[in-house]
Amino acid sequence: MKIYKICLIACFIVLQSCKKSEETKSENKETSHITIYGIGDSTMADKKNPETNPEHGWMQVLPTFFNDNVTIENHAVNGRSSRSFIGEKRWEKVYTKLKEGDYVVIEFGHNDQKFKSPDRYTNPYTGYRHNLIKFVEETRKKGAHPILLTSIVRRNFNEYGTLIDTHGNYPLVVRLVAQEYNVPLVDLQYLTEVLEESYGVEDSEKLHLHFEPGEVDYYPNGKSDDTHLSKLGATEVSKLFVQDIKSKNLPLAKYIKE
Repeated sequence: MKIYKICLIACFIVLQSCKKSEETKSENKETSHITIYGIGDSTMADKKNPETNPEHGWMQVLPTFFNDNVTIENHAVNGRSSRSFIGEKRWEKVYTKLKEGDYVVIEFGHNDQKFKSPDRYTNPYTGYRHNLIKFVEETRKKGAHPILLTSIVRRNFNEYGTLIDTHGNYPLVVRLVAQEYNVPLVDLQYLTEVLEESYGVEDSEKLHLHFEPGEVDYYPNGKSDDTHLSKLGATEVSKLFVQDIKSKNLPLAKYIKE
């Protein structure tokens, strides 16, 4: 009986030790360092001379929202479509670096529409769809997590003050791929529509690049651009992304600064 009790106590100690070890592993996993990779076009890309350049990509300001356990590598580049991003081996560069637990934020569409540019254009229901699927499946193959995004809207108000879509079927395809492959979706098209409309026809210029000649040194001849973002616009879009992943309670949300 005495030996039996000793064995029971020993088993209990071993089980408690194993439990503590598993809890420690789980805790370490929760706080492990991850990298968020951004792939996309100029609306999210880092811009040169950020101290003097009024233009900012929304992912350029994203690091301010995440804690020290996150590194953000923004591989988005001006003018790239899902097709040219693959064709120029930019995706290959990201894929090679991916590790388990990382994230890939995917936002294309603006340049996939360029039908006069055969190295960029994709049919939304064929080439574009399959490129998105490629990004998703290969990200998961590495044990990383894809997040699909619809394109941010252009500031395109008509004479009646109605914001008019310019993206055609591309955002729909993103939503369909997200649904079919069970991928988290941040519907930036919808979220930025609401943002633009909340600022209104005139004040929404502040979200983009509207400057009179001589107003800013970077654009001595002035600028009128309703696609790309000012620092304010980039920050607002970045906030929308962060708020959406928090509201959806995605695992990535635990890395957001309080």
